[in-house]
Amino acid sequence: MRFFLKHLIGAFLVGIAIFFVILIIFFFSGRDMTWQFIWQQLWTGMVFTIIIYMSNALVFRFVLKKYSKKIFTIRILPLAILGNIIASLIGIFISRFVLFVFFYGEPWDEFLMGERPGYYYFSFAIAMVVTLLFYAGYYYKYHKEKQVKEQKIIAGTASARFDALKNQLDPHFLFNSLNVLTSLIEEDPGQAQKFTTSLSKVYRYVLEQKNKDLVTVDEELNFAKTYVRLLKMRFEDSIVFDIPEKSNMPDAKIVPLSLQLLLENAVKHNVVTSAKPLHIQVFEQDGTLVVTNNLQEKQVVKKSSGVGLQNIKQRYGILTDREMLIDKTTKKFSVSLPMLTQQLSPIETQQSFIAEKRYIKAKEKVEAIKGFYSNLFSYCLVIPFLWWLNLRTTEFLWALFPTIGWGFGVVAHGMEAYGYNPLWGKRWEERKIQELMDKEDF
Repeated sequence: MRFFLKHLIGAFLVGIAIFFVILIIFFFSGRDMTWQFIWQQLWTGMVFTIIIYMSNALVFRFVLKKYSKKIFTIRILPLAILGNIIASLIGIFISRFVLFVFFYGEPWDEFLMGERPGYYYFSFAIAMVVTLLFYAGYYYKYHKEKQVKEQKIIAGTASARFDALKNQLDPHFLFNSLNVLTSLIEEDPGQAQKFTTSLSKVYRYVLEQKNKDLVTVDEELNFAKTYVRLLKMRFEDSIVFDIPEKSNMPDAKIVPLSLQLLLENAVKHNVVTSAKPLHIQVFEQDGTLVVTNNLQEKQVVKKSSGVGLQNIKQRYGILTDREMLIDKTTKKFSVSLPMLTQQLSPIETQQSFIAEKRYIKAKEKVEAIKGFYSNLFSYCLVIPFLWWLNLRTTEFLWALFPTIGWGFGVVAHGMEAYGYNPLWGKRWEERKIQELMDKEDF
């Protein structure tokens, strides 16, 4: 019922528009128009428009229900248009049958014998124009919905991925630290006690950075020094650590806990003994923070969980186009972390996108209101002139047609500009868009 009522209203509006266009064509062609002729054109056109429109609407509804958004593919769209062509021809035949047989009383067999292809050309051309405009309008709506959906997915996915990657660090860091503590308890219980105290301070930093996308390089350098002190409690002089006191770029930022993960990987994958000390060096080079260590890989290493380097790489991939670089030779392993001067978090990207969309929407509304006022001003200026010209030249009130037709357009323009819809209520479109945006499966 809702489908029928919706398209019946649409058919009526299209019929009114076509009616005024035809009247204007007849007027400028010099045809004599009486009120009886005008009335006949109106209800005849309405019969054709409603039947043809509803026939095409049923076809479009069937295609849309069966193929959904695939309707605009190369394979489906020609079939859909072919269906509309057939529906239009059938609709024209039914319209002519209703008019000539039921209204004019022509015998049905004489009607069928008298049908000619030429009777269908004009109606078919109008039907195809309306159908193509309908497809174009729906494609525009579909394209806009697709853009909103894609942007929502991009922003939401990036934010969720980034949160997931950050949340990996908590159990990963704690698990590896507890492994170190377990080993230290067996070797030196006194150092284990100091390690536990220091570990609580280190883990506090981990929790503080949990909700941050980027931290300053100086913060990471200070934390790295604290973490190395924890490692030295176990390995003592087996680790040689060279790190700058401060960054040369005070405002530069990197991914939080990235240095800790790199130090952890260096210890995990290399031999660390007094005979073979592990040399780790941190320095700045060409806008990156480089972490290097001498390569002395363990013969047997546990299968990596994939959190370390991959985690850092993925987080940088979300935040910036600059890549983390890894260089491995027979003697050295180094990782270069991009030092960023601007924070481009997915959350900020999403907020920026929303703000931009709100601005564009506000701008479009202002433009729509300006367009309405321009239309109204032109209407108030031109229509009185047309009536003056009409009354001065002829007794036939032809100015009535542009007055009603253009007036209808001005009213519709005003309702659209101010977001008022008498059928669905004020701001129905905004509520419907928000409803679709809130759906998880949209």
